[in-house]
Amino acid sequence: MARRGSLIGVLLLALVLGAGGRALWLWLDRPIERVSIRGDLERVSADYLRRQLAPLVQGQTWLSADLGTLRDQARAIGWLSEVRIRREWPNALVFELVEQVPVAHWNDGRLLNPEGEPFAFDPLPAPAGLVHLAGPAGSGPEVLAYHDDLDERLAEHGLTLRQLRLEDRGAWRLQVKGGIWVMLGRNNRDARLARFLAAWDREFADLASHIRYIDLRYPNGVAVAWHGETEPVVASASTGS
Repeated sequence: MARRGSLIGVLLLALVLGAGGRALWLWLDRPIERVSIRGDLERVSADYLRRQLAPLVQGQTWLSADLGTLRDQARAIGWLSEVRIRREWPNALVFELVEQVPVAHWNDGRLLNPEGEPFAFDPLPAPAGLVHLAGPAGSGPEVLAYHDDLDERLAEHGLTLRQLRLEDRGAWRLQVKGGIWVMLGRNNRDARLARFLAAWDREFADLASHIRYIDLRYPNGVAVAWHGETEPVVASASTGS
């Protein structure tokens, strides 16, 4: 009999504790009333981010909110590269945000970060002075890495890289100052680039304003298209072209 009474006592205690725990949970799990934003933000304003984050927390409660899901949703907001979220007593969420760093335009509609990852920049304007890069989906890191190599090599010859494009079939072309396009093609791009730079130093630099494009996809020379001419002129490598 005593044992039965002990069991009933334990059950009653468990019920009381369970009811108390549930009451405590319901008391703590109140609606989210405040969203705090922290981080070094240079390009996007806190007001803009609050407007973007508000729909994500609407209807959420402080304890029940799934912070992992909220983080994934917040990362989809343009200009955010990293998001960390924590709860702050009694009814707030704190979003610690890391802003994207744009290094280039990408495919005429997005920007590229230092890791070669594209991101949307609307509704903010794109920063001025960025190089234009383009390539197939997933090629951002490759194109950006080649851009960094090209930029350094071209600068040694007084050239500024304005655009670099990787075509779907693997051919490369770039644009330098004055709007001149240089066609490197798919194969032997380093040898072709060296041929172009040698020819540039030797003769093309003085004729830059007359050149539309330079095609290096020839085994023993280059083709030069001049402004005012419909067909490119093919020159052999022995002439310095």
